[in-house]
Amino acid sequence: MAKRFYYGGQAVIEGVMMRGQKAMVTAVRRPGGGMAMDTQLLPPIYYGRWRKTPLIRGVIVLIEVLVLGIKTLLYSANVSLEEEEAEISGWLVWLLVAASLALSVALFFVAPLFLTKLLDPYIASSVVFSLIEGGIRAAIVVLYLGVIGLVPDIKRYFAYHGAEHKAVNAYEAGVPLEVEAVRKYSTAHVRCGTSFLFTVIIIAIIVFALVGLHTFWMLALSRILLLPVIAAFAYEVIYFSGRHADNRLLRVVMFPGLWLQRLTTREPDDDKLEVALSALRKVVELDQKEETAQPSKSASVSS
Repeated sequence: MAKRFYYGGQAVIEGVMMRGQKAMVTAVRRPGGGMAMDTQLLPPIYYGRWRKTPLIRGVIVLIEVLVLGIKTLLYSANVSLEEEEAEISGWLVWLLVAASLALSVALFFVAPLFLTKLLDPYIASSVVFSLIEGGIRAAIVVLYLGVIGLVPDIKRYFAYHGAEHKAVNAYEAGVPLEVEAVRKYSTAHVRCGTSFLFTVIIIAIIVFALVGLHTFWMLALSRILLLPVIAAFAYEVIYFSGRHADNRLLRVVMFPGLWLQRLTTREPDDDKLEVALSALRKVVELDQKEETAQPSKSASVSS
């Protein structure tokens, strides 16, 4: 029996991207009410042997989220502005990836370190230092998500995030991928990137405690260099939890991450659900075709 594939994706501007085994499909609602759909084949790095190797796959997933995430966001932005013909250059994608990564590291890793370092004269233990730093990091994350969630456009984005989760939850429950059958499912999912973020915070506390107490610049460098290591372990936790989601102990462990998703998801209307379901149905259809019957380089259709 073939190993089960777990679908997932992300919200984009006025739409949802769903990732299949060797392809991804992005469905976006047009300003006029129609729907644009883009199908892209994935490079082998995103589904080959290394993508299935424990620990290494966590680093690849981090790259995947950054690169594919920005590509689909730019595509959805073009559609929402009725500019589908615009080309997305490779240098622009990598520039945005670098800028996003730099901002994330500065806000969620270096800033908590700087604030904790102000208390350095009163802290003698690396464990206490790491706990305080982790607490500040968690507070920044919650505050950041809470504040941006007040922006109307972000609320719509979070509603598409909720639609993505409902669609995946319904698919994993084996129900028909129709709006009426999917409405009742939860907007939370154990494999969500928000849960991954929470897991990163917890693992970072442990890893940074082992680093010890050093100068600010040495500690800042350690936060940057150890980020792939932390991401690798965090992914393994999410990977394991996603495959044992019915385990009560794991549900308790993952509860904070599921709770945090209340800040990054909203209850979607039927229109947003249909977009998410269209993307999921298409990517499942692609996976069910014969291995030789693959889509062309890139296809874009509208409805």
